[in-house]
Parts: sequence; C-alpha cells; structure tokens
Amino acid sequence: MAVLGAPIVIDGSHGEGGGALLRTALQMAAITQQPLRMVNIRTGTKNPGLTAEDITLLKALALSSNAEVLGGTVGEQSLSFLPTRHAKGLNEKLDIEEAYDGPGVASALVVLNAMVPIMARAGVYSKLLAIGETYGNNVLSYDYFANVTAQAYRRMGIYLFPEIPLAGFGRNSRGEVRLEIEPSAIAGLEWDKRGKLIAVRAVIATGELSEQVGERGIAHLARLAYHAKLELETDAVQVRSKSTGAFVTVWSEFENGLIGATAMGQRGVRIEAVAQNAFEQFFIWHKTDATLDPFLADQILVAAAIAEGETSFRVPELTRRFLTKVWVIKQFLPIHLTVRGEEGEPGIVSIKR
Repeated sequence: MAVLGAPIVIDGSHGEGGGALLRTALQMAAITQQPLRMVNIRTGTKNPGLTAEDITLLKALALSSNAEVLGGTVGEQSLSFLPTRHAKGLNEKLDIEEAYDGPGVASALVVLNAMVPIMARAGVYSKLLAIGETYGNNVLSYDYFANVTAQAYRRMGIYLFPEIPLAGFGRNSRGEVRLEIEPSAIAGLEWDKRGKLIAVRAVIATGELSEQVGERGIAHLARLAYHAKLELETDAVQVRSKSTGAFVTVWSEFENGLIGATAMGQRGVRIEAVAQNAFEQFFIWHKTDATLDPFLADQILVAAAIAEGETSFRVPELTRRFLTKVWVIKQFLPIHLTVRGEEGEPGIVSIKR
C-alpha cells in the first residue's frame, strides 16, 4: 500500500488549461502513486469543469489503483485523487455516455489511450471496452489510433490490440472500441532521424454510405499522391454504424518515425474535399524532418516519460498542449525532459531518467 503524503497540487488553468492537463495529472498520480489535488479544472476552455471523458477516466484509474476520490461530478472544477496501490490490470466496460450530462466531447479513444501506459505496467493482460465517439473532429480517432498510435507503442515494446465492433461518428455517438493490452516492458524511442521511408498509407472509413463514396475518396487520394510523387497504399472500409459518417486517415511510416493526419466528413461536404484536407495536412508534416507529428507526440509522451532508456524525437510544431503535458510530468518525476524550440515552431525533445 502506498504511503500518502502531501498531495501534488496542479492548477488546471496552467498552459492550455484543458483536458490533456487533467488526464496527464491523473495518469502520473496513478503511475507514481502520489496523491493529487486538482483545482481550476478546464478553466482554460469555454466549458470549465469535469466532463464525461474526465469522469470515465477518473473512475477507471481509481478502480485500478484503489484510489479515494474527493469530487468527481460533471462540472466540478476541483478534485482529489489518492491512489493506495500500484495500478492493477482491468477487464472493464468504460461507458462514457453513462456519465454524460454536460458539454464536452465523449471520445472513446482519448480515454483508452490514457489507460495504455498504466495497463502496460500492470503485470497482467487487460481488456477494456470503451463506449463513445470513435471518429471525431480534431480528436484521436480509431483508424489513427489503430494504425499510428498503436504502431508507435509497439516500437516502444507495448503490445495492444484494438478492435471496433461499432463506429460512432461525432460528439455523443455510441460507438464501441475493444482494446487488449499485454503486460509490457516499455522502452524509449531514439528517433533523432527518420531513416528510410517504409510506406505511405491511407484508409477511408464510411458508415451507412454507399461503397462509391469511399472509392471516390480513394481515387482522389491516389491523384494527390501521384502529384506528390508518393506511392500510396489505400483501403476503403465500411464500418458498422448507427449513423452516416466518413473519416480519412493518412500516414507515413519510417524506420524511425510516424507522421499522420486525419479529417472528418461533414454533411454536404464531398468526400474528395475531406480527403484533400487530410492529405494536405499530412504532406505539410511529411515534408519536414520531424519524426513524430504533434498529435502522436502528445499521445505517447507519458509512456516515453516512464520508459527504460532514453527517448528523443523531432516534431514539426511544439503545441501548447504538448508543452503543458511536459510541465505536468515534471511535477511528478525528477527526470530530464528537455524541449528545444518555441511554441508554434519545430522542436526537439529528449528524455533521460
């Protein structure tokens, strides 16, 4: 059992002041078994206070680490999280919608990704089922997670196996994602230089739409890749869904790097325009010397901070979210987490324990 001392107090308005700060603080408290006190939760956003995502993650981490939680209802702007043991593996259903009665995006993948490094260190096989949005605007979505995030984790020695029984397109949708996570020894990533390009790939997922929609999107991506002088492997998949939706994911894999981008379809917007948006953002980053795109750097940062061995990588842009997560991690761990570069500019990150 952990010996509880004075809590680490985190101001939720620091930096970006959003959900990434809160999730990182909860992750680090569970990993280090240090008590946490959070104040001013999400006050850097237009909807302050705890959301459905936050509460779902909070409940899962509390169950895993046998934590006492003070506070923890929708809209609350403070809480205490007091873990009493090393985090244990879980076989649980994480139903985001059950907690939902306020503003905020209920993303199944955001919650699952936050659980990955903790479950990987639990020493047993974990199985999670998350219910919520699986494809959304400007949020971690299934195809990116399954093909980019999971691949990065595998390069770090974390083995996880995602599956999507039911797609959920958009905020408050009721999709389902299953995730199995093996007990793993987490290793650092020394990705200073990309090395050889292995492949460029894209997938278009559609729900309750004709096959022709995906085929048109694939044809447009092929034209874009041709003009960019890239060999592109493409796939159009029809996913089981209760509503219509379309989502495009494009990524490249290097010997020492992963770069990806996404775009979500909207009513009245042709699939060619959605494919164009995803490819253009991808290609901007692909042309740099970055070894991780800014979103992937966010997603694997906690795992890199607790990995054995050194980690180093380059990003095409240092986001405020990423810099906020760096600050939170440093409140819990005495590690050398060095960021060279300014917000909004390319950056080089190195981590030494």
